[in-house]
Amino acid sequence: MNETVIQTNPAEERRQALRIAGNIPLKISSDDFDVVTETRNLSCSGAYCRVNQYVEPMTKLKVQLLLPFKRKDKVVTKKVSCGGVIVRTDAVLNDGLYNVAIFFNDISSRDAGYIAEYISAFLAQQNQ
Repeated sequence: MNETVIQTNPAEERRQALRIAGNIPLKISSDDFDVVTETRNLSCSGAYCRVNQYVEPMTKLKVQLLLPFKRKDKVVTKKVSCGGVIVRTDAVLNDGLYNVAIFFNDISSRDAGYIAEYISAFLAQQNQ
C-alpha cells in the first residue's frame, strides 16, 4: 500500500484528528444506494473518498471499512462498521465522479480504537 501522511500547517488546519492518505476499502450505503470505493484519506473522525454518483451533503450513511493490520508475516483485516454523514461533495471536473467527505457520527469506541490503532501503526512504520 502506498500511503503518505498529509502534512498541513497547524495554523491553517481546522481538523482536530490526524489524517493519513491511503486506499482503504470502503463501502458506503443509504436507503437509496450502495457504493464500494477506497479512501483517499482517513482519520479517527472521518474519511474522504471518490464516488461515481452525486451524494447530497447531510446524507446519513452506513459505513464499512476494511483495515489491514500487519501481524508478524501476515495481514489481518479488521472490519469497522459505523454511521456517517456526508459533510461535503465536490464534483471532479469532466469525470462524472465526486469527492465526498464523510464524518463518522455514530461509531463504537471499539471501532474508533481500530482506526486509531491503524493510524498509529502506519505512523510508526513511517518513522522507522
